[in-house]
Amino acid sequence: MRDHAEILLEAPVRDHGDAYFETLDEDTGDVGRESNAHARTRRLLYISHFLSTWNSRTFEFAAFLFLATIYPQTLLPASVYALARASAAALFSPCLGSYIDHAERLTLVRCSIIGQRVAVAVSCTLLLAILELDGAKSSHLISYSALVLLSLLACVEKLSAVLNTIAVERDWVVVVAQDDQDLLRTMNSQMRRIDLFCKLIGPLLISFIDSASSRPAIVVTCGMTVTSVLAEYFAIARVYEAVPGLRERKGTARDQRTSLFHHFGSPIASTLVYLRHPVFLPSFSLALLYLTVLSFNGQMITYLLAFGIPSRIIGVLRGISAIFELSATWITPRIMQRTGPVRSGIWFINYQITCVGVACLFFWLPSTSAEMKLYALPATTAVIASRIGLWGFDLSAQTIVQEEVEAELRGTFSSQEASFQNIFEMLSFASTIVFARPENFKIPASVSAGAVAFAAVLYAVFVRARRGHLVHLSRCMERHWKFDRAARARGGWRLVSQQEYVAQDTEVT
Repeated sequence: MRDHAEILLEAPVRDHGDAYFETLDEDTGDVGRESNAHARTRRLLYISHFLSTWNSRTFEFAAFLFLATIYPQTLLPASVYALARASAAALFSPCLGSYIDHAERLTLVRCSIIGQRVAVAVSCTLLLAILELDGAKSSHLISYSALVLLSLLACVEKLSAVLNTIAVERDWVVVVAQDDQDLLRTMNSQMRRIDLFCKLIGPLLISFIDSASSRPAIVVTCGMTVTSVLAEYFAIARVYEAVPGLRERKGTARDQRTSLFHHFGSPIASTLVYLRHPVFLPSFSLALLYLTVLSFNGQMITYLLAFGIPSRIIGVLRGISAIFELSATWITPRIMQRTGPVRSGIWFINYQITCVGVACLFFWLPSTSAEMKLYALPATTAVIASRIGLWGFDLSAQTIVQEEVEAELRGTFSSQEASFQNIFEMLSFASTIVFARPENFKIPASVSAGAVAFAAVLYAVFVRARRGHLVHLSRCMERHWKFDRAARARGGWRLVSQQEYVAQDTEVT
């Protein structure tokens, strides 16, 4: 009987989902067992990713609800908290990359799990203590000291989440897919589907609890964090044991022993690796898309509320947007299977720029306040439609990065990408700070559309360099038009009809 690890390593992938329909007779029984074992391994990876993403997305949203309760009538504490969190990711993500590339995989992911859970649990305990102690809120020293501590814990939580995301989505998924590109694309879609589901349902659940009282909401948030840690901790360990490729060392023994602090001294080298890599342009184009206010985040929701759009309508629109986003995770693998990730990327980003361009047009139409409320619906509809393009391009660019970035550089490359994503996200916050009035929302919206357009241009440069063209112009016209060979010989070009082209061939003959 072969070792179970050897069976998993040799397991062929017959389809792109979790169901494998093999005939279990004498000749194919081993194949069926291998396929089932591989499917179970992927399910364990999905479970681990779900638990990590659920806790991260839930606390990310819940923290602002709790801060609003503790510090009413002011946006300063929430702004400081958000800025500290995003700044930590922007500054220190590059330092994590080299560590990801050299650390032992299981230890790395387990550290990210423990770091994220401890930060959330301590934050919830501190928030609950402030709510229970009336004197804490009235004392400025205690209140703002608590805010500083909460901000530091937010930095730890965010960096742990980034560490887990990069390690699992950009490294573990590639190894588990075992060089099967169709399976890799399907797994990417499933991981993104989990992320979008948690992004929608987690905040919705905690907001319902918080609407009754913040205290039980904090307790529930803390409880989910603490009770899920063991399940995720051991689920990821079972994946590690089942896939031999995950146990292969990415660096030397000396690199394996090097501490995290050692890698904090090489951000410049990591940045140069990122900028010089052949797939820098797709990655940077994806990061540029984070410079946006045209999504159902706090900025656009505040804009819609300012013009009298009822919160229940906004909730419905956000739900529809989530459905569109989830649909992209089913559409994109099918398109990539037919065209490849490079071509699908150019299709999706062109679709996105069309949608956000239409949305911006409505923001700039001259109108009164009542008319702006009327224009908000078609503008929001265009934003919702653009989410298919966003996540379709996200999956296409991610697949390109996974397939072409070397195994020993995955952490370095992806951490740089995460840093740029957070920098652009901070710039989007800055745009609405500078243009804070609702009637000036059209300016940040235009900046967002410009960022998408610039991302499309950069990606087009990559496609042109990779494929030699953007569209098959000759194929589109070859039935009716041809290039004049005489003009081409003189260094120019001219289109002639099919009949004239045939006549030229006759003359030559």
